[in-house]
Amino acid sequence: MKKIVLAACILLVTGLATAQIPTSGNIFAGYSYYNTNFAQHSTGLNGWQGSLEGKIFPFVGIVADFSGNYGTVNFTAPGAGACPTTGCPTNIHTHVDNFLFGPRVSVSVGSWRPFAEALFGAGHISTNGLGSDNSFATALGGGVDYKIIRPIAVRVQLDYVHTSLFNTTQNNVRVGTGIVVRF
Repeated sequence: MKKIVLAACILLVTGLATAQIPTSGNIFAGYSYYNTNFAQHSTGLNGWQGSLEGKIFPFVGIVADFSGNYGTVNFTAPGAGACPTTGCPTNIHTHVDNFLFGPRVSVSVGSWRPFAEALFGAGHISTNGLGSDNSFATALGGGVDYKIIRPIAVRVQLDYVHTSLFNTTQNNVRVGTGIVVRF
């Protein structure tokens, strides 16, 4: 009898404890514009962005954010070969990925849900002429979701992303927009 009462108490306490943990969250997928100062030239790269957020408290969630941006960096290479005095115009096809994780705070106000986030992780660049490199990356930013229907919202997001690829500091701006599915 004691074992049955003990088992019932454990099940009751476990059930109450798990009921206290919010299980809501969201998945975001959409377009990303990434403005970077790679090779001392401001360049706009287009691509995609996605994130997964799980709520740990009503106003705080943990986010996994991923993005991939592609484009061509145009700059003048130092004088050599056919352009010894002025330098030669050079195009480098570039692919930048960011893998970021961290907290996001948000509050719902009617159909609107503004949020702020601080994310940390890795940045990776791959080019057709300079090779590839990895760097620690940080992102500070925020945005707003607008609820269309109960589980679906539209998001606009702006992040400042700091990387140090090829031993050069990049201060990047990432703008994202897309669809949010809440669960």
